Amino acid sequence: MAVEVLCTADGRAKTALSRAHAARWFAARAAGQDIPLGHTQPPLRPARPERPELLDPRDVPRRRPGSEKGRIALLHAVAHIELNAVDLHWDIIARFADTPMPIGFYDDWVKSADEESKHFNMISDCLEALGSYYGALPAHAGMWRAAEDTAQDFMGRLAVVPMVLEARGLDVTPGMIEIFERANEHAAVAAMRVIYAEEVHHVAYGSKWFHFLCGRHDLDPKIAFHNLVRRYFHGPLKPPFNEEKRAEAGIPPDFYWPLSEDHSTRGCDTP
Repeated sequence: MAVEVLCTADGRAKTALSRAHAARWFAARAAGQDIPLGHTQPPLRPARPERPELLDPRDVPRRRPGSEKGRIALLHAVAHIELNAVDLHWDIIARFADTPMPIGFYDDWVKSADEESKHFNMISDCLEALGSYYGALPAHAGMWRAAEDTAQDFMGRLAVVPMVLEARGLDVTPGMIEIFERANEHAAVAAMRVIYAEEVHHVAYGSKWFHFLCGRHDLDPKIAFHNLVRRYFHGPLKPPFNEEKRAEAGIPPDFYWPLSEDHSTRGCDTP
């Protein structure tokens, strides 16, 4: 099921399949008829549609959200993030299936993939209402880099994707909501509020299962997190941080501030 989603290129088709598989999973769970966990090799990179054109991050045009064109570009970027998140959540299920995990691990990431699929469709609907569509603009080619870098490191994947990249979404989404509120774009505001609320849970799942594996391997979670982020994440973390929502997701300040730009520029470090 996971690999089938990863091998589907079109965004709407990928998310429809993702939601269908998630519904099947939870229907079986509710009936006490768990779907057996198999083992299959996921692709290193998921299938992608011909458009959008994927560019080096330095070459993606800057967004100016004060105009409608800029807000379309912002929505397009969010749609691209959400589609990548669909793949990331199915990928973690398939790629690390050889590591025994409680059934709740699969519940969490199937639910996350389902919600990311919903997010992609909501933002795509907003784009289409503004006369655009996902694929109309260039997009960031580096979104999958963290997945490739951590393809052989389960704990590294949990540290970098939900606990760094998705946590960053908690920092920036309130500002995006304000942009669409000022423009009276109510559908976009509603979509972004749903995303904001549900992304907290995705970050929390990352923190929960990261701490679970630290306990299994008798590791200090904070030290392990710092080591893995320094190994796999390229550059310091960027404040300001949404400390309230990060705490709600189970990530305290002493996890991320020591890895931040402000901390590194003062010459500070952690053991």
